[in-house]
Amino acid sequence: MQVIRQVHHMARLAQAFKRAGKTLGLVPTMGALHDGHMSLIRAAHRQTQVTVVSLFVNPLQFGPKEDYARYPRDLRRDLNLAKAGGCDLIFAPDASQMYPGGFCTFVEVEGLSDRLEGASRAGHFRGVTTVVMKLLHVVQPSVAYFGQKDYQQALLIRRMVKDLNVPVAIRLMPTVREPDGLAMSSRNAYLTSEERRHATVLYRALCAAKARIRAGERNPRRVVEAMRELLRRARAVRVEYLAVADAATLEPLKTLRREVVVLVAARVGSTRLIDNLLVGVS
Repeated sequence: MQVIRQVHHMARLAQAFKRAGKTLGLVPTMGALHDGHMSLIRAAHRQTQVTVVSLFVNPLQFGPKEDYARYPRDLRRDLNLAKAGGCDLIFAPDASQMYPGGFCTFVEVEGLSDRLEGASRAGHFRGVTTVVMKLLHVVQPSVAYFGQKDYQQALLIRRMVKDLNVPVAIRLMPTVREPDGLAMSSRNAYLTSEERRHATVLYRALCAAKARIRAGERNPRRVVEAMRELLRRARAVRVEYLAVADAATLEPLKTLRREVVVLVAARVGSTRLIDNLLVGVS
């Protein structure tokens, strides 16, 4: 497994693989790999001929008071895990490689990026779409893999590649959970043991919403209130947003229909967590 640090080196290798007729799969990550990332790496290994994992903590997607400086970083551990998952190439540039002096070009997806996560984290999605576009241009994958836990991010990236005619398939893989339902996230490492116990209420709230919808509830306001009531009982949990939206557009709905996504963002102690569930509405 090769570790590539420079953008031009990664681009040359990608072009050589493409000329040889190889299909490339890209798994973009910020490192601190866990079983959720591993499921993406294994899928890329199965479905494409060359698996590339990027390890880059992207400063553009962090706000000034967010956790960029303390975001977990352990390159040696990440390399070992990626290799075990079937990774062929690690692309691990530093910020000066991705954003050299004078960098002033950004990619934004209007509308979708203004709500939910976008409303809570100003500028976050501009950083995400910019770095993903750069990675797609450098690595030139046939398929790029993303996890459902970051559902809004995946919709934005799909819209971006469609609007800009980027020749890549965006594959969304299911959220990987701990046995108690907590969605795997690099930020789970911040939780104390007590906060970790409280954090499971996010998944329980999503499951309660799903049960209400499956039982026939079609009023999104009542579904959200049921979630809020459950979350209100949990100590150390502060809700940032709850939503039930159209799964394809994230548009709010007056009446639930077709497929919806139920979303939650909350702080457990000082740690911000997000989660979601897709629910088919009969």
